[in-house]
Amino acid sequence: MFKKIIVPVDISVLDKGLDILTKASELLDPAGEIVLLHVVEEIPSYLAIDVPVDLMDSAVNDARDKLQELRARAKVDAEIELRTGPPAREILASAKAHKADLILVASHRPDFSNYLIGSTADRVVRHAACSVLVRR
Repeated sequence: MFKKIIVPVDISVLDKGLDILTKASELLDPAGEIVLLHVVEEIPSYLAIDVPVDLMDSAVNDARDKLQELRARAKVDAEIELRTGPPAREILASAKAHKADLILVASHRPDFSNYLIGSTADRVVRHAACSVLVRR
């Protein structure tokens, strides 16, 4: 059983998020905590001039709403955390800040592009200081 589980969710695939959040609740110590995390990627500076000023605020608010909906669907007590930046870096930073003992991350089936640039899950597995469970 794990005392602190980080569950990073890509809000564009909430079904996978529901699956890993449910699995996290099964692996959680009775006195443990789940942190439901979404990372909003920053807009590259060369594009920032062409997008509405409130785009990032809208993305964060949308993510918060979807995570609250996901938490309610799963019927799991979880803290919601939103971060901005590169996803793998922010997932690892969240795990470190919360002193997590598990990161439970969803992944898709790897294809050729994963071997060239790597996916977020690959980066998290390679650099995490705690256990990582990758769900497919």
